[in-house]
Amino acid sequence: MTLHEESIQLLRQMVRIPSLSGEEAGVAACVGAALDSFGIPYETVRGNILARNRRFDPSKPTLALDAHLDTVPVNNGYTRDPYDSGNDPDIIYGLGSNDDGGSVVSMIAAFRYFFDREMPVNLMLILSREEEVSGPDGTRWLFAPDGFFAADGRCPMPRWVLVGEPTGMRAATSERGLLVLDGEAQGVSGHAARGEGVNALYIALDDINVLRSHVFTKHSPLMGDVRLSVTQIEAGQAHNVIPDRCRFVVDIRPTEQYTNEEILAELQARCRSRLKARNLANRSSATAPDSPLLLTAQALGIETFSSPTTSDWMRIPCDALKMGPGESSRSHKADEYILTREIREGIDRYIAFIETFYGNTLE
Repeated sequence: MTLHEESIQLLRQMVRIPSLSGEEAGVAACVGAALDSFGIPYETVRGNILARNRRFDPSKPTLALDAHLDTVPVNNGYTRDPYDSGNDPDIIYGLGSNDDGGSVVSMIAAFRYFFDREMPVNLMLILSREEEVSGPDGTRWLFAPDGFFAADGRCPMPRWVLVGEPTGMRAATSERGLLVLDGEAQGVSGHAARGEGVNALYIALDDINVLRSHVFTKHSPLMGDVRLSVTQIEAGQAHNVIPDRCRFVVDIRPTEQYTNEEILAELQARCRSRLKARNLANRSSATAPDSPLLLTAQALGIETFSSPTTSDWMRIPCDALKMGPGESSRSHKADEYILTREIREGIDRYIAFIETFYGNTLE
């Protein structure tokens, strides 16, 4: 069986195993068994799978291949079993097939191809958990200042990371961040018939209008402008009671021109409602202009673009680029699938990328 066919078979096996964020043990065991059969030593740390090439040398810089094992929950739109990969030789159906199983098996295949080779740069495989929920034990912990790479001298922090996500094997050289704000307006309750109280809903609506019309002045040449949308609002308990509280949610997609803290401070200065960030760590990302990752993409004629979606990249502090088989438009949707030719092409493109990358690091 070829490297391509073994990868396709592994993905079909993975799809049959539920692997919601925080519940990846089953699929991790499946992948671990496959690595054992391929003769690839690995370790499991907090549910993440890490493997290093046979001649790994801590004194050399490291290129890491990073993809995630978890999936989002099944949505109500599925017309077929989300855990049945089907028998079509051209298509693999099922939850996680496209996001992110295609990248997982393609990166495993590329890692196998180079595993025994003597190389100027180390190669590492990272198959992480909890990507979909930014959980505490996945990439967020591995790359944290006090996380795995910081604490384990055997395995220093990678210098470069190739993040596997469905991009059609185009190279995302930048990625918007994610900042979610919970807004709360406070008023004074009263009887609607007597015109009493201070209506928190009106305060919130005024603030929402301010947010809707707000313009962030710093424009990103890579990503454009910061995007802001108010996506939820909740107020009131009865038709005849003036609401004393109104809560709303703001979804913001930052660019590299702003930190999340700067955005929060700028908006809070313009709103009466209290704005509270759920997480300030989901920053925007961009590949370094002189990165060998970018040079490699250019040398291979790979199309580059700015990604509107987030990934583990926002938790990786080193130079990175996002690229993987499948299409982002299929992610988190019913009847998810990936084409088997996309897996084959993904494996071949990763191998060519890594070979060219090694040459660029020597220049």
